[in-house]
Amino acid sequence: MLIDTHQHFWKLERGDYGWLTPDLAPLYRDFMPEDLKPLLDAAGVSGTIAVQAADTEAETEFLLSLADTHDWIRGVVGWVDLAAATAPASIARLAAHPRLVGLRPMIQDIPDDTWMLRPELAGGIAAMERHDLTFDALVMPRHLPHLRAFLAAYPELRVVVDHCAKPEIRNAGFTGWAETLQEIAADTRVFCKLSGLATEAATAWSEADLAPYIRHVIEVFPESRLLFGSDWPVLNLASDYQAWIDIAARGHATAGRAAIPDNASAAYPRLRG
Repeated sequence: MLIDTHQHFWKLERGDYGWLTPDLAPLYRDFMPEDLKPLLDAAGVSGTIAVQAADTEAETEFLLSLADTHDWIRGVVGWVDLAAATAPASIARLAAHPRLVGLRPMIQDIPDDTWMLRPELAGGIAAMERHDLTFDALVMPRHLPHLRAFLAAYPELRVVVDHCAKPEIRNAGFTGWAETLQEIAADTRVFCKLSGLATEAATAWSEADLAPYIRHVIEVFPESRLLFGSDWPVLNLASDYQAWIDIAARGHATAGRAAIPDNASAAYPRLRG
């Protein structure tokens, strides 16, 4: 039983995916549950967590509606403007739905790298803690020092690092990323998704290009705090579902682990069983 803790759905006519343009031809169409389910069945994945792809509460409601009609969508990581004065009320409203398991601000797209440290987030973060929601950190290597300070500021908040903090594999950007990620991994509240690495590599990447990054993540995070994520359908820009799950499995095997760990319910305690 394995949960894919990171996949997306979208419907173009909804109109709130600001980043999704015709230039991204492989992604510029609808991706819905009926597109993903055959891939899950073929790979032996029993369920997923659908993650926001638009910075609107309406998109979170859209994902929750899909979870209502597909039992294998076990949870949703949504979006709320955490800096808004209305954040606590919005969080309370959305958290009334049992499938909401976390929230994800789109930090990688925010011009201010220190945004997560702004004092106006405090009310929204407190509301997340009250409702037992997990904070998904969509960060890049340049954000990691700020994420370390964020963790210190909110010692009760559970955090998941998305996509291993998106190391610059195409530019061999290993050392600084590796050192800071190892420091963050020492915090027992922090989980890490083994996801999103293929799209950070050069176009003609090989598994050997990813191997040092996968190995480092598996070495610095204990098995109990590692998660599998596909990042489907963004994954389609660089790979495919079965290929990525095979790469993840070989990475764990190389580290002497019997299988990809399934820690989804530890990272997201509200996760539907």
